[in-house]
Amino acid sequence: MNKSLVNQLPRIAQLCSALLFFCLAGPVKADVILHAFNWTYTDVKNKATEISNLGYKAVLVAPPLKSSKTGCQWWQRYQPQDWRVIDHCLGNKESFVAMINALNAKGVVVYADIVLNHMANERNGATDFPGSAALNDYANNRTYWNKQTLFGNLDNGLLSGWDFHEAKCINDYNNVWQVQNWRLCGAYPDKGLPDLDPNNYVVETQRSYLQGLKNLGVKGFRVDAAKHMTNWHINQIFTATIKQGMHVFGEVITGGGTNTSDYQNYLGPYLNGTDHDAYDFPLLNAMRNALQPSGSMATLDNPYSNGNALAGDRAVTMPITHDIPTNDGFRYLIMNTTDEHLAYAYVLGRKDGAPMVFSDKTGTDNNRWVDDYKQSDIKAMVKFHNRVKGQGQESVWADNCVVAFRRGKEGVVGINKCGEERWIKLNTNEKYYWYRNYVDSLSGDTFSIDASVKWIRIPARSARLWAAS
Repeated sequence: MNKSLVNQLPRIAQLCSALLFFCLAGPVKADVILHAFNWTYTDVKNKATEISNLGYKAVLVAPPLKSSKTGCQWWQRYQPQDWRVIDHCLGNKESFVAMINALNAKGVVVYADIVLNHMANERNGATDFPGSAALNDYANNRTYWNKQTLFGNLDNGLLSGWDFHEAKCINDYNNVWQVQNWRLCGAYPDKGLPDLDPNNYVVETQRSYLQGLKNLGVKGFRVDAAKHMTNWHINQIFTATIKQGMHVFGEVITGGGTNTSDYQNYLGPYLNGTDHDAYDFPLLNAMRNALQPSGSMATLDNPYSNGNALAGDRAVTMPITHDIPTNDGFRYLIMNTTDEHLAYAYVLGRKDGAPMVFSDKTGTDNNRWVDDYKQSDIKAMVKFHNRVKGQGQESVWADNCVVAFRRGKEGVVGINKCGEERWIKLNTNEKYYWYRNYVDSLSGDTFSIDASVKWIRIPARSARLWAAS
């Protein structure tokens, strides 16, 4: 063997060890995430080049499972009939795989919304899934269904009455046991969504489902209705093998930060009892409160320190999610359009969290969020986020109207919620590039550093994301 190669063996072994650790330690969490809510898989596939060019690194898509095709309401995707096949009005397994391949070719990964807490509210409260009509369809159209099969034997049923909790409706959302063992129900006499009992068969089946999706190339899971599942159930499903290389985050809606009962009952225990990330609803509430006339933007200077944000490495951050406009109980969280986009500037400008952009295809609220992913200001914010990714963050200014911070030497973020322009001071000692233009990603306004103190302007009701040119 070549002597020089022998001398390099220890170094080669060290590099291989480091590479192995990187591969086993988990994913580099994709950032920024596009929530393609209620998009068809084919529509996502056809926009793969555009999505990549805009700077998105992951796309969260509709739950891949079998659900009703009747009417194609968005909520039907969240009422599973069968996990073994992918087939609903937004696509099937064939279009799902084609979408994954198209996005992967552009350097974008797919996250799947998954529903593991319950099954569909149908057939007068039936708990045999997928039901005799579906099994007959599987048998009579084997060629089609074989192409849509993710795992399992379609000659047999999936679930029976033994696989569910008792048929009682949640009536007290402060009762953790009820919330995690009883059904989500509408108004009486609605029988509700059959709530799964995490027996050995259910857990093994759910593991097979997630492993099947992972085998197709899915790189992340959004856990729907996570507050309605026990941590024991969740941790039984999400084995180390399933989680390896995946970004897993849960939907646990709270009305505030660590001092609220829903945080203490649900989100806090979820974060403490699993290694998953979660939607940062504490930060969403903090942004909404700060942007109101009576609020103070200074509260956004370091929201984690006062319990109003999740730790940055556990947070998926956002000003809006699909649950907010589509559920009457959460519509109070909707911000006006200007405030929402100021909040986008905040989550896309800051260092902490994996920001998510909601882009809706249901047309709710007069198409307000349709094609938001490519609005000019959000496009510019995503570009800025990617430009300064990995840079540190330091506070620059914080008062009732303005919060501002720098991102290393590479960028400065300033957000002014008030109705008049504001000027903020930068103390520039070795913290910025001198004699280089900083260009605002939104307006093109520029400034340059040529003194130890620099005052910069933020117009009324506006954000500025300056990046060094």
